[in-house]
Amino acid sequence: MSKIDELAERVERLLLRHEEVVRTNALLEQQLAQVTTERDSLKSRLNAARGRIDALLERLPADKSEATTDSGDAAR
Repeated sequence: MSKIDELAERVERLLLRHEEVVRTNALLEQQLAQVTTERDSLKSRLNAARGRIDALLERLPADKSEATTDSGDAAR
Protein backbone atom coordinates (compact mmCIF):
# COMPACT_ATOMS: atom_id res chain seq x y z
CA MET A 1 0.00 0.00 0.00
CA SER A 2 1.43 3.35 -1.00
CA LYS A 3 1.77 6.33 1.28
CA ILE A 4 -0.98 8.13 -0.61
CA ASP A 5 -3.36 5.18 -0.15
CA GLU A 6 -2.54 5.04 3.56
CA LEU A 7 -3.09 8.77 3.88
CA ALA A 8 -6.40 8.56 1.98
CA GLU A 9 -7.54 5.75 4.29
CA ARG A 10 -6.62 7.74 7.37
CA VAL A 11 -8.45 10.80 6.03
CA GLU A 12 -11.55 8.67 5.40
CA ARG A 13 -11.38 7.31 8.96
CA LEU A 14 -10.99 10.84 10.29
CA LEU A 15 -14.00 11.99 8.28
CA LEU A 16 -16.08 9.11 9.65
CA ARG A 17 -14.94 9.91 13.17
CA HIS A 18 -15.76 13.58 12.63
CA GLU A 19 -19.29 12.69 11.49
CA GLU A 20 -19.65 10.50 14.57
CA VAL A 21 -18.51 13.31 16.86
CA VAL A 22 -20.87 15.77 15.17
CA ARG A 23 -23.83 13.39 15.70
CA THR A 24 -22.82 12.78 19.32
CA ASN A 25 -22.50 16.52 19.91
CA ALA A 26 -25.97 17.13 18.46
CA LEU A 27 -27.44 14.47 20.76
CA LEU A 28 -25.65 15.97 23.76
CA GLU A 29 -26.92 19.44 22.89
CA GLN A 30 -30.46 18.05 22.67
CA GLN A 31 -30.09 16.32 26.04
CA LEU A 32 -28.69 19.50 27.57
CA ALA A 33 -31.66 21.49 26.30
CA GLN A 34 -34.07 18.93 27.78
CA VAL A 35 -32.29 18.87 31.13
CA THR A 36 -32.13 22.66 31.22
CA THR A 37 -35.87 22.87 30.56
CA GLU A 38 -36.55 20.28 33.25
CA ARG A 39 -34.32 22.14 35.71
CA ASP A 40 -36.08 25.42 35.03
CA SER A 41 -39.46 23.75 35.51
CA LEU A 42 -38.35 22.19 38.80
CA LYS A 43 -36.97 25.53 40.03
CA SER A 44 -40.28 27.17 39.20
CA ARG A 45 -42.22 24.45 41.02
CA LEU A 46 -39.87 24.75 44.00
CA ASN A 47 -40.39 28.51 44.18
CA ALA A 48 -44.16 28.06 43.99
CA ALA A 49 -44.03 25.46 46.78
CA ARG A 50 -41.90 27.80 48.90
CA GLY A 51 -44.46 30.53 48.39
CA ARG A 52 -47.28 28.24 49.48
CA ILE A 53 -45.32 27.13 52.55
CA ASP A 54 -44.52 30.73 53.46
CA ALA A 55 -48.22 31.62 53.16
CA LEU A 56 -49.15 28.68 55.40
CA LEU A 57 -46.51 29.68 57.95
CA GLU A 58 -47.94 33.19 58.04
CA ARG A 59 -51.31 31.72 59.03
CA LEU A 60 -49.86 29.78 61.98
CA PRO A 61 -50.13 31.35 65.44
CA ALA A 62 -46.92 32.94 66.70
CA ASP A 63 -46.79 30.96 70.00
CA LYS A 64 -48.78 28.59 72.21
CA SER A 65 -50.43 31.27 74.36
CA GLU A 66 -51.81 32.94 71.25
CA ALA A 67 -53.07 29.60 69.95
CA THR A 68 -54.80 28.89 73.26
CA THR A 69 -56.42 32.34 73.30
CA ASP A 70 -57.62 31.97 69.72
CA SER A 71 -59.07 28.51 70.26
CA GLY A 72 -60.69 29.63 73.50
CA ASP A 73 -62.38 32.52 71.69
CA ALA A 74 -63.67 30.20 69.00
CA ALA A 75 -65.30 27.91 71.62
CA ARG A 76 -67.30 30.75 73.17
